[in-house]
Amino acid sequence: MGRKKLEIKRIENKSSRQVTFSKRRNGLIEKARQLSVLCDASVALLVVSASGKLYSFSSGDNLVKILDRYGKQHADDLKALDMQSKALNYGSHHELLELVESKLVGSNVNNVSAETLLQLEKHLETALSVTRAKKTELMLKLVENLKEKEKLLKEENQVLASQMEKNHHVGAEAEMEISPAGQISDNLPVTLPLLN
Repeated sequence: MGRKKLEIKRIENKSSRQVTFSKRRNGLIEKARQLSVLCDASVALLVVSASGKLYSFSSGDNLVKILDRYGKQHADDLKALDMQSKALNYGSHHELLELVESKLVGSNVNNVSAETLLQLEKHLETALSVTRAKKTELMLKLVENLKEKEKLLKEENQVLASQMEKNHHVGAEAEMEISPAGQISDNLPVTLPLLN
């Protein structure tokens, strides 16, 4: 008799949920260990329970080393995500400029504290970084599109060149067969009169 297929949804009973969590966590850790041994892979596993308790597993390498390696390989992605989250926190550039203008225009200039100026500077630097990151992203997309167009044009050029070469050969063959009157054709048999 087989097992009953379990529907994947949140378990409502707290004690059943905790038992399932413990069993599945242990099973997941065992699978990670097996993957590490069978495939000679560095495996890092982090599990955080609903209560906030952290469980971790690492094979061979130290967990911190594996996470550092991951961080180095995905630094650009993580930096982009950080920039996006900062951009969301600071709102639009227009709002930021309005904030700066309200703090630094007219009689308010003398009342602005050093801390406020430092915060404004940080906001502006972040906005500038986000803008530069977006510009770089757009430029990379543009370069990628241009490379794709270049590839397509090269392929089209090769097709046209082969067609021209083919037409050139066909035209040359036709020229040899069709010759004006009075000239000897390469494809026609020639008989010359004998001279005594």
